Amino acid sequence: MTEDAQAALAARLDAALPQTQCTRCGYPDCAAYARAIAFEQAAVNRCPPGGQAGVVRLAAIAGAAVLPLDTGCGAEAPRQMAVIDPAWCIGCTLCLDACPTDAILGANKRMHTVIEAHCTGCELCVPVCPVDCISLENTSGDRTGWAAWSQQQADAALRRYRVHGARKAGPALVAAPAEAPADDTQRKRSAVEAALARARAKRA
Repeated sequence: MTEDAQAALAARLDAALPQTQCTRCGYPDCAAYARAIAFEQAAVNRCPPGGQAGVVRLAAIAGAAVLPLDTGCGAEAPRQMAVIDPAWCIGCTLCLDACPTDAILGANKRMHTVIEAHCTGCELCVPVCPVDCISLENTSGDRTGWAAWSQQQADAALRRYRVHGARKAGPALVAAPAEAPADDTQRKRSAVEAALARARAKRA
């Protein structure tokens, strides 16, 4: 298969993925996983959000055997949505950076909230929250995989992911003093430490 043919195959595989950008497959995003299948013959059974139906989809496109979903990447489950407890949110903004589709609305030291229609249930915001104020709620009942997620939702998530990527890449195009990133990191660390101190005092 030529490189152009592999690239075309990767594009077709990417279009068949749910675009949750959850990284459970072991790759940084859905597009990277699709390219790994097309160029490196990666297994087609590493996408828990797509479930077994997703494995069948990818196998048909790649001309590969249908395998059981790789449970090492996670289990097929109902679609979930992140929910932020306003009583404990400290406005640290770490979840804003982690969300691949900009589904969280908030500002520094202000309460954050999740926009349900934009949340893919990727869970990436959960481990970065320093006060464990983010939980996950079932939004699809007994429906799992592609039965709990539509192609329209996948397309919308991909558009938002691309906008998110462009927004994050934007500042990098502007030259800045070498010390600016370190200063920004220190300011954010200090803000988070102060917020954590307030949260601990509140809990006490």
